[in-house]
Amino acid sequence: MAAPAKSTDASISVTTGQSATVSVAENVPLQYSLILDHLIGDKRQIKDLNPTVMGALPSPQKTKEQKMIESGMESCAFKSLIACVGGFVLGGAFGVFTAGIDSNVGIDPKDPLRTPTAREVLRDMGQRGMSYAKNFAIVGAMFSCTECLIESHRGKSDWKNAVYSGCITGGAIGFRAGLKAGVLGCGGFAAFSAAIEYYLR
Repeated sequence: MAAPAKSTDASISVTTGQSATVSVAENVPLQYSLILDHLIGDKRQIKDLNPTVMGALPSPQKTKEQKMIESGMESCAFKSLIACVGGFVLGGAFGVFTAGIDSNVGIDPKDPLRTPTAREVLRDMGQRGMSYAKNFAIVGAMFSCTECLIESHRGKSDWKNAVYSGCITGGAIGFRAGLKAGVLGCGGFAAFSAAIEYYLR
C-alpha cells in the first residue's frame, strides 16, 4: 500500500515540475529577434575589412596625379586616340600585305607589258598601305568614340553599345555614297559588331 502512494507522489511532483518549467519557459522572452538585429539588422556593426587581415597585400592610396591619369585614360578622347593609332598600324600592315600579293602592283597602265622596277613596286605598296592606314584609323576612331559616348549615355556596358556604334559608323561612312549605301553600311557594321561581341563575350 505504501509503494503506490509513493509513486503517485512522484508523479505529482513530476507533473508539477514540468508545469513549472513550462511556465518559466513561457515567461522568458525569446532572444532570436535580438540576435538577428545584431547579425543582419540595424545594430549590426559594419567593419572595415583591411586587405592585410584577409591575407592580401596592402594597396597604397592613390595620389591626385594617379587619379587624373586614370580618368584621362578612361576618357572617350583617349580611347578614340588609341583606336586611331591601332587602326592606322593595322590598316598599314594590311595594305602592305594585300599589295604584296597583288600581281598588278607597280605596273604602268600606259605600258602594261613593261616589267616594273623594285622602286615602283615599293612606292605602290607604300601608297596602298597609307591609304588603308588612313581608312582604318578613321573607322577605328569613329567606332571607339561613338561606342564610348553611347556607353556613357546609357550607363551600361553590353553588346548593344557596339551594335549602335557600328550602325552609326557604317551609316556615316555609307551616306557619302547615298541613302541606300548608308542604310546598308549601318546594317552591315551593326551585324559585324554584334558578331564580334557575341564571339568575344
